[in-house]
Amino acid sequence: MQFSSVFVIIYCVGVALAVLVKHALQAVEYVFRKKHGCDIPDELRAYITVDDIEKTCAYKDAHYASWIPENLVTTATSVALLFSGFYVWLFTWLWSATANVYATTLLFALFASIPESLVSLPFALYDEFVIEKRFGFSTMTFKLWLADALKSFVINAVVASFLLVVMTLLFEHVRIWWWLLATVYVAFSLLMSFLYPRVIAPLFNKFTPLEDGALKTRVSDFMTRTGFTASGIFVMDASKRSTHSNAYFTGFGKSKRVVLYDTLVNQLTVDELGAVLAHELGHYKKKHLIKQFCVVIPLVYAALFAISKIVDYEPLYKAFGFATDAAVFPHMKFIGLFLISQVFGNFGIFASAAGNYFSRKHEYEADTYAKELCGSGEPLSSALIKLNKENNSEVRVAKLYSAFTYSHPTLLERLDALHR
Repeated sequence: MQFSSVFVIIYCVGVALAVLVKHALQAVEYVFRKKHGCDIPDELRAYITVDDIEKTCAYKDAHYASWIPENLVTTATSVALLFSGFYVWLFTWLWSATANVYATTLLFALFASIPESLVSLPFALYDEFVIEKRFGFSTMTFKLWLADALKSFVINAVVASFLLVVMTLLFEHVRIWWWLLATVYVAFSLLMSFLYPRVIAPLFNKFTPLEDGALKTRVSDFMTRTGFTASGIFVMDASKRSTHSNAYFTGFGKSKRVVLYDTLVNQLTVDELGAVLAHELGHYKKKHLIKQFCVVIPLVYAALFAISKIVDYEPLYKAFGFATDAAVFPHMKFIGLFLISQVFGNFGIFASAAGNYFSRKHEYEADTYAKELCGSGEPLSSALIKLNKENNSEVRVAKLYSAFTYSHPTLLERLDALHR
C-alpha cells in the first residue's frame, strides 16, 4: 500500500467525505425532527393525528439508530479489506489456481463480495424483522426472505456472469473495448426493461389482471387519453412482504404494464387511485424515461472512455499493493476497473444530489399532468396525504437533508404545488 499515491489519497478523501456528509445529513435531519417532526401543519390537521406523527418520528428514529452502526461497520469493513491486502491475496490466489482470466474474473467478483455481504446481513435482518415488524409494516416470513435472497442471488449471478464474461472478452481481444462495452451495457439495460416485467418480477410476486369495474374503467380512460398502450393493468401481491404501498409502470414498448400494489388498492378510493396512475402516466407523457436515457447513455460512454485512460496505468495497481508482472498485467483490467470503483465510488453522494434535483423536477411535472388529467389537484393531494400517513413518511423534512436524499419533493412541497 502506497499511502503517498494520489489514488490512495483520493480514496481516503472520498471515504472521509462520504462518512462526514452522510452522518452530518442524518444528524441535521434528526435534530430537525426533534424540533419540528411532531408539528402538524394546519392543512393536515384533518388527516393526521398526534399519535400518527409521533409514530412516524419513532419509526424514523429507530431506523436512524440502526443506520449509524451499519454505516460505520460497513465502511470500516470496506476500508479494512482494501488496506489489508485481502483483494491482492484473493487475486493472486485465484490466478495461481486457475491461470485463466475468465475464471479469475468470475471467482474474484464472487469472493470479493462475500465479506461485505456478511457484515451487512445482521443489519438487514434487524431492519426487516425487528424495526419493520415493530411498526406493523413487515409481513415477511423468514422462509420467504430466504427464498427471495436465493432467487436474487441466482438472478444476479447469471446477469453478472454474462456481463463479466463479455467485459473480459472485450478487454482481452478488442482495442476500443470501452465503446463496445458501453454499447453492450446500454443494449442489455434495454433488454432487461423488456424481460423484467415478464420474466423476473413474476418470480417474486403474483400479478393479477385488474378486475373489471370503476377503477379499471378510470385507468383505461386515462391511458386512452394519454396515448399510453400497455400489455395490461395488474395488481401485485405486495402485502405478503409489507404493508407499504406503491404504484408504477414498467417495461418498454409492447412489454409496458401498469402495476398497482394490492395494499394501495385497499388504501385509496377510485378517484385517488386514478390520480396516482395519472401521475405515473405523466412521466410517460412528459417522456421522462427517454430524457433519462438521453442523459445516462452519454454518461456511460464518457465514464468508460475515462476509465480506459486509467485502467492500464500501473501506478493505480501498485498504489494498492498489486504486482504488475509483465505476464499477468495485460489480463488485470478487471482489477483496474474494481480499483477505480473503489477510489471514486464514495463521491457518488454528490452526483446523487444533482440527480435528485432533476428527479424532483420530473415529479412536479407528473403531478401537474395528473392535476390536468383529473380536472383537479384534490384527488392526488388526498392520495399523497394517505400514502404519506400509511408509509410513516415524515411531514416536515430539513431542506438540506431532502436535497441529498429525496428523489421526490416532500409532501408539503407537492401539496403546495398542486394547490397553486
